[in-house]
Amino acid sequence: QVQLVESGGGLVQAGGSLRLSCAASGRTLSWLTMGWFRQAPGKDRECVAAINWSGGSTYYLDSVKGRFTISRDNAKRTVYLQMNSLTPDDTAVYYCAAANSWGVFGARAFGSWGQGIQVTVSS
Repeated sequence: QVQLVESGGGLVQAGGSLRLSCAASGRTLSWLTMGWFRQAPGKDRECVAAINWSGGSTYYLDSVKGRFTISRDNAKRTVYLQMNSLTPDDTAVYYCAAANSWGVFGARAFGSWGQGIQVTVSS
């Protein structure tokens, strides 16, 4: 099992940027698919970005394509989500998650989760 801790959230104005980090402990990240999810009040948890073990494949939710970038540093056991051109619709609790396989981006495919971090975008 891997333990995940998110950081970097907060309050930002529309059009601004934030960089989320996810630090892992307990086991290597090297063979894991990593994902960033978000959940707004009253909405389902959705995968906004995912990256395969090598960083060679990525997935993005359509609404964040061109604005968000996921990356990973396996040596540092850290996954990042760079979020640019933020809008109030991006306001949510953001979660880091890990999965053993690539290609399925529903929440049920990810077995390890961080505690979540709030991102609030003001208009």
